[in-house]
Amino acid sequence: MSGGTLLRIGIDFDNTIACYDGVFHAAALERDLVPQGLGTGKTAVRDYLNGAGRKDEFTELQGYVYGTRMDLASTYPGCETFVSRALAERHELFVVSHKTRHPILGPKYDMHAAAHGFLAARGLSGSGRIPDDRIFFEPTKEEKVARAAALGIDVFIDDLPEILTMPGFPATARRILFDPEGAHSGRMASYAGVENYRGWDEVATAVLGPAK
Repeated sequence: MSGGTLLRIGIDFDNTIACYDGVFHAAALERDLVPQGLGTGKTAVRDYLNGAGRKDEFTELQGYVYGTRMDLASTYPGCETFVSRALAERHELFVVSHKTRHPILGPKYDMHAAAHGFLAARGLSGSGRIPDDRIFFEPTKEEKVARAAALGIDVFIDDLPEILTMPGFPATARRILFDPEGAHSGRMASYAGVENYRGWDEVATAVLGPAK
């Protein structure tokens, strides 16, 4: 809990703020890449295309989603409330994510611009929200972790335990694993010092304390 202390809070973007449930299936249907009855998860789409020897088509699909169809994505429930409350309590918020500017394959969409647009459209960035100069998209995971360290982050929220346990991650920062599906709950003993929460309401209580 913050206990009245002002915090510098870092938040990952993909799969932490931005939720892609059903998005890859919808985008794949738009491009006539998969059958209608396929499971709607990203993994189902990936496995179908990879299994058909169409791995490059899935790679291009990712660029399409992250570059031009971010309108299909949503924020996770409670994320916007967390941001509003944290800002109202005068904590400093930063978005720090690993994201290349352009896709590996296919059209050269500007994925950084698309992510900025998503944050603005959801009311998470801009005037009175998270300032644009506190939003960072780094090309590698190592640069993402280095950015978090350089910013002097007190708390970092991410969906990937590998980020929270990487060498160079700020040693004094609280490591919050955002794990809505409970995918890592059985392996937490191997992630020393990492806290696991299933949703943004739990994260808010853990980081900011009970709502008043």
